[in-house]
Amino acid sequence: MSRIGKMPIELPKGVNVEIQGRKVKVSGPLGSLEMEVHPDIEVKLEGNTLRVFRHSDAKFHKAIHGTMRALLANMVEGVYKGFVKELEIVGVGYRAKMEGKKLVLSLGYSRPVEYEPPDGITIEVPEPQRVVVRGIDKHLVGQVAAIIRSFREPDSYKGKGVRYKGEEVKLKPGKAAKTA
Repeated sequence: MSRIGKMPIELPKGVNVEIQGRKVKVSGPLGSLEMEVHPDIEVKLEGNTLRVFRHSDAKFHKAIHGTMRALLANMVEGVYKGFVKELEIVGVGYRAKMEGKKLVLSLGYSRPVEYEPPDGITIEVPEPQRVVVRGIDKHLVGQVAAIIRSFREPDSYKGKGVRYKGEEVKLKPGKAAKTA
């Protein structure tokens, strides 16, 4: 069996799971998420745990078994605790601010970059060089953070741009570093 797939998913208090055929709906204190499970995978609710089973030991079934279990575990964690991605803005004059629901980024372009997050995502700017993305859907939180980072990816020579918190940017030496 898949090492990830065979692990049960413990449901914390306040999290409810409804299984209707191939649809699994997880609801909790922060909201609810819904997903359609692959036809070759079976999901069972046993008391306070959620278990995922596969029909055969084919290579594809082993792969999709672990994937479905991980997606369901992320749904449970999302509706219970939520997910957070933090971004740092590095560079002179680079900053972020919120205007209503829009994120406005000054990243050295001739005009500021405006971004309106999709439903289910909240963006906070606690200080001008920090952006915090929050939500219950792990995939959507990561996607929004990646979109914001793509507006000005870290420069490999000066290190300026938008990066994930804790991301290390390896700086290249400039022309002056050339030895003769």
